[in-house]
Amino acid sequence: MPSEPADCLPTNHRKKRVAVLISGRGSNMVALIEAAKAPAYPAGIVVVISNRPDATGLAMAAASGIATEVIDHTAFARDRAAFERALEACLESYRIEIVCLAGFMRLLTPWFVNRWYGRLLNIHPALLPAFKGLHTHERALAAGVKTHGATVHFVAAEMDSGPTIIQGEVPVLPGDRPDTLAARVLELEHKIYPQALRLVCEGLATPP
Repeated sequence: MPSEPADCLPTNHRKKRVAVLISGRGSNMVALIEAAKAPAYPAGIVVVISNRPDATGLAMAAASGIATEVIDHTAFARDRAAFERALEACLESYRIEIVCLAGFMRLLTPWFVNRWYGRLLNIHPALLPAFKGLHTHERALAAGVKTHGATVHFVAAEMDSGPTIIQGEVPVLPGDRPDTLAARVLELEHKIYPQALRLVCEGLATPP
């Protein structure tokens, strides 16, 4: 792991140094990378880190010139603390200021969350506090809600419970299935995650 990674960000640019954590395809990661290409955007995506070596998002990040790292959680057996110490060391080596979770399918311990509180963001495919956890679109349809959406929030120790940064809504349409609703919500996610990261980088969104 490099001690002084090259990331093409001049030291006087004032862009916040951001890491994106993924476990799969990383479509929200791509949205953040694209947003960060704008010279006026206040964040630079320095590294993409995956807990799975087969995550397809790694190749997509590399194709955009972003450094990638793999910290395979299976190498740590059930030792979550050891995994997070390795993750922390990686973040420190890249001098990361803000961490964005983008489909990162690992529950983080209070130690890690508290260490990064206010600088650790997540996007959830529902209008929190409704539908925490998994299978949000199926549950929204089963509940008969008229609107659904996504939430970007600061990560707290309790899952899907941190302070909201931004939310976006989509209508639930007659005949919607989980996949059609998911596709509409995902398109919304790609819009609001870069907006939320901008707010945090500019100091316009801070946790209480």
